[in-house]
Amino acid sequence: MSIDLRVTPITPDLVRGALTLEPTEHGLAPHRLPARARAQGDGQLAMAEAQPSGVRLVLRTAATVVELDTLRTRVGYRDLPLRPDGVYDLLVDGVLTARASTTGGRVLRLDPATGVAETEPGPLGTVRFEGLPARDKELAIWLPHTEITELVALRTDAPVAAAPRGDRPVWAHHGSSISHGSNAASPSTTWPALAAATGGAELVNLGFGGSAMLDPFTARALRDTPADLISVKIGINLVNGDVMRRRALGPAVHGFLDTIREGRPTTPLLVVSPILCPIHEDTPGPGAVDLDGVGAMRFRATGDPGDVPAGRLTLRVVREELARIVAQRAADDPWLSHVDGLELYGESDAADLPLPDRLHPDAATHARIAERFAARVFGPGGPFAA
Repeated sequence: MSIDLRVTPITPDLVRGALTLEPTEHGLAPHRLPARARAQGDGQLAMAEAQPSGVRLVLRTAATVVELDTLRTRVGYRDLPLRPDGVYDLLVDGVLTARASTTGGRVLRLDPATGVAETEPGPLGTVRFEGLPARDKELAIWLPHTEITELVALRTDAPVAAAPRGDRPVWAHHGSSISHGSNAASPSTTWPALAAATGGAELVNLGFGGSAMLDPFTARALRDTPADLISVKIGINLVNGDVMRRRALGPAVHGFLDTIREGRPTTPLLVVSPILCPIHEDTPGPGAVDLDGVGAMRFRATGDPGDVPAGRLTLRVVREELARIVAQRAADDPWLSHVDGLELYGESDAADLPLPDRLHPDAATHARIAERFAARVFGPGGPFAA
């Protein structure tokens, strides 16, 4: 530790975007679901919600140097290279100013064939930002959206205080790995983070890779989160997980929305249907992984389109059902709205910016989705307009 840096305890008032902070042997682990919900989920959800997408430390300080000690856990697949190091974004007064990564940490390796996971231990790491302007300013350190992260120690060369929250509305958003930020360049450039910045909202990102399954505990988390705006992006995981049929989808969506409305009866609530994903438009799940022989993953749909009339789900079916359900409910719920995901990314976009792994958007597509979402939803006449 540098002798000229002072330690500031990491307290809840410095952390935004997490629903809970769990004390650990080393420090604090941000979670995006409460403990009771985590206990009711599976291993996939446990990994996803512990990756702090949208979680950031927000500080008021004149510091020119900031160091943050963390213990990361990288998640990888057996016999495949690990993902690139996670990225920490530093925003100074709302402007992305620097990016950095850390070292060390644990590695959680999964066997995709058996589901068996093995953890390799590793040391703490430090991320350092220096050369910052020597004036009072707001610093936001966005934690990596691809690495489980424990917060250990914060050091600066000037006093630190919690930044005032101001009057920005809190936006809680739930979705799949696309909302979580898969293939985005960095944590502040996932499509929800970019849309929140454009729309002037404080983001609580409840996008969970592989885990947007209409789980009742997620609906309760949304119900109990003090949010001014709520959105739910539903569909891709239901299809590529092959978890239900058309008969079950309608009641499950109604139940999910009913639970949110128990605690947030007049909060603007937006239902977003899936963006275009050509492999699942007309072919049901389950989805499967293809390896290209050089360590890259691509996805494919393994279901039979002939089963759709019998109730198997495709993205076209999900969009039809969501539009019908929202129209039905909106007759008695004037604060409920719907956006067709094809408005955010459709056929013309797929020709211009195809999904690299056939499932997840890349960095440029995250930016396009964010721009369209912000204009459609936060812009004049939109359901989240000021």
